[in-house]
Amino acid sequence: MGYAGHMRFAPDELALLADTEEIELETARPDGQTGRTIIWIMVDGEDAFIRSVNGAGARWYREATANPSVTIHAGTQALRAHVIAAPDPESVARVNDALERKYTGIVGLREMLVPDIFETTLRVEPA
Repeated sequence: MGYAGHMRFAPDELALLADTEEIELETARPDGQTGRTIIWIMVDGEDAFIRSVNGAGARWYREATANPSVTIHAGTQALRAHVIAAPDPESVARVNDALERKYTGIVGLREMLVPDIFETTLRVEPA
């Protein structure tokens, strides 16, 4: 299942994101300076998602929602992207399932499945 009318990553880019355990998400501060944060990325079907384990107060989340243009650094590639809020029940369920498929047995999974942070679920699309 996908989202009608939105951009999708190329199949090789989706495969890279699906296979990369941790990405560096580059965000921009209001003053234009950039910062990078290591986070998890989940792929479900043709859609990619991220979520803040530290909730809406996390620096990268605040910056990404204020300025949705981001860069994903995965392996040796840098993918320009933008984020869209996706806290709807369907997206949250898809991300939870994708988290369990990709990160079972990895420290931190339980914290990513706490309902208090579901509102920070973001869909990532190519720019």
